[in-house]
Amino acid sequence: MRSRTRSAPVYRITGVQTPLSADLRGRTRRYLISMGLRTACFLGAIVAHGPLRWALVVCAVVLPWISVIGANAGREPDRALPGTVDHVLDRTALGPPAPADPSPAGPDSPGP
Repeated sequence: MRSRTRSAPVYRITGVQTPLSADLRGRTRRYLISMGLRTACFLGAIVAHGPLRWALVVCAVVLPWISVIGANAGREPDRALPGTVDHVLDRTALGPPAPADPSPAGPDSPGP
């Protein structure tokens, strides 16, 4: 007779995602840096001449779209961290080992 094995979840603190406040703070910081770069592109477009001016204008127009997409992307899973739950064998569910059958033919064979 075989006993059924059961696995119990084991939670690891290393598998916890970054807090929502830290994620929001990081996305806000990236957005503000991008908008600062956009402002610098507008100011540079006023001063620059020739093709550089048009490149700065294009950057100033495209950067808000990229910034908003990046800020609204949401949380991404932490791929570098291991999973949050590991299943390990629950040794208490196994019980004592089954006794070995001394007869070579097995328990269903007819007796002598």
